Amino acid sequence: MIDMHIHVVPPNLPGVGSLNPLLEGPAGLLAASLRREMQAAGVTQALAMGGRSDSAEDPLGIQTTLEIARSVPGLAAIGIADPAHTEPEHFRRLDTLLASRPVRALKAYLGYLHYGPDHPGYRPYYELADRHDLPFIFHTGDTYSPRAKVRFAHPLLVDEVAVDHPRVRFVLAHLGNPWLLDAAEVVYKNANVWADLSGLAVGEAASFTAEERQDLLHDVAARVREAYRYAERPDRFLFGSDWPLASLTDYAAFIRSLVPEEDHTKVMEENARRLFRL
Repeated sequence: MIDMHIHVVPPNLPGVGSLNPLLEGPAGLLAASLRREMQAAGVTQALAMGGRSDSAEDPLGIQTTLEIARSVPGLAAIGIADPAHTEPEHFRRLDTLLASRPVRALKAYLGYLHYGPDHPGYRPYYELADRHDLPFIFHTGDTYSPRAKVRFAHPLLVDEVAVDHPRVRFVLAHLGNPWLLDAAEVVYKNANVWADLSGLAVGEAASFTAEERQDLLHDVAARVREAYRYAERPDRFLFGSDWPLASLTDYAAFIRSLVPEEDHTKVMEENARRLFRL
């Protein structure tokens, strides 16, 4: 199984507090916890989001992630695209860095940063993604920040850049939740758009079986199934857990319950292996 959406460092985004104590604690403790959870869940590979960085030495915000990956077999990094950087030297540095393949994808935090996907500041990142054959992930939908502007995170906005950059493979993180059907339409329409199923429910293992949460989980499941059927693209949905915001084992079981059994292998592993060249 491949989990293409986890976190091992704080995202360093405006208005986002502590998401989980593990992300604020010692790297060794986090690595040990991740190894245990991956083994228990049967996850052999995982992709971890970097953190927004203003450091010229770490322009993709992946340095700590790469250090943690040394002690977590199967862990790889995803670099952060920040449209506030417009200086040519920044992109020359990234071009050189990406040639060494330190990341499996790039990611934009739509909504958290007040730029839509069509903002000119993202265009050089799309060009880099094209040149280096890297998927480009968008945060879409709800956020963890009261300072976010969620209109920038609406999945329909990605339709324009998918059309304008047909050689770039785009991913809608969180299936655009709560705009699941809109996200499904973008996946259905555009052959270069995927969606991940991360972050649709969060919490410790017990929260997935707690009686008081069953109505909520049932409602989420019904909406995801509707969007999945609408898209008619089982080869372009991806498993992601948003760990450590959710238990790997329990979230994987939750996603399996939403996806038709005949599509489990595709969604839980094969689609990610093909998309990210794993």
